Amino acid sequence: MTNLTSEKTADATVKPERAAGKSRERRRANPLGGVAHLALFLWALATVGPLIWVVLASFKTNEEIFLGEPFGLPSSFSFTSYADAWREAHIGEYFLNSVFVVLVSTAGTMLLGSMAAYVLARYKFVGNRFIYYLFVSGLAFPTFMALAPLFGIAQSLNLLDSFTGLILIYIAYSLSFTVFFLVAFFRTLPYEIEEAATVDGAGHLRRFFQVMMPMAKSGLVSITIFNIVGQWNQYLLPVVIMQSESKYVLTQGIANISVSAGYQAQWGQLFAALTLSILPMIVVYAIFQRQIQAGLTAGAVK
Repeated sequence: MTNLTSEKTADATVKPERAAGKSRERRRANPLGGVAHLALFLWALATVGPLIWVVLASFKTNEEIFLGEPFGLPSSFSFTSYADAWREAHIGEYFLNSVFVVLVSTAGTMLLGSMAAYVLARYKFVGNRFIYYLFVSGLAFPTFMALAPLFGIAQSLNLLDSFTGLILIYIAYSLSFTVFFLVAFFRTLPYEIEEAATVDGAGHLRRFFQVMMPMAKSGLVSITIFNIVGQWNQYLLPVVIMQSESKYVLTQGIANISVSAGYQAQWGQLFAALTLSILPMIVVYAIFQRQIQAGLTAGAVK
């Protein structure tokens, strides 16, 4: 009996050691692991490198950028270029225009998109699939081909050169992906909770706003961030709709600085404006990255 007990104890001790040895052997025998890490490092360097260069260049003068050490550190970390870009180049005005347009259009996109996706995902009626594919077909339509029809429609409705026109076009532009993403997400939510709310007397609107939307929070946060980033970086649509310089959004303002001044441009101001346009998106993503990953993971697992 004693011998059997000691043998079992010995086997139990040996098995983890063997497992650990096999694991070490697998790690040693996988030559692709090092190559993958090297590829990831190079990819990260190629992604972050230009961003760091733009931030450093925003503290330099034209002479330092073109005649000094373009890849070196600036002689001083003065915020003069940022102040000049904000006041003299009207970046502050363009920044506030972008914030207003993106906030209103994202709110409209999420309200209309989530309601449409909920109905398409949870209700059965004639034409359901046709309407869904009509939304999804917008993903395959190139933005460049829509510019001429959009200009004509906006002109006929007196929406040219107005924030209202740009916001409506942003909402229409973003609905396709929003509905496509949220329909798949709403389908994964359990029907039992919705049926229990119906038994308790909840109507359609109450079930949607008080039951389904809190359950779909992670998916809603994910698609909201995608819409904010997409609309913030939009350039073609504002160029077609907005014509007065006082109503330019940030991307138009930055392009205007580089084009109007040509080789006489203050490149420090230009890079400062670029940094101001990039930083808000990095901050938003850094704050909500866990919710974005949770939303994507939840949709994939369910």
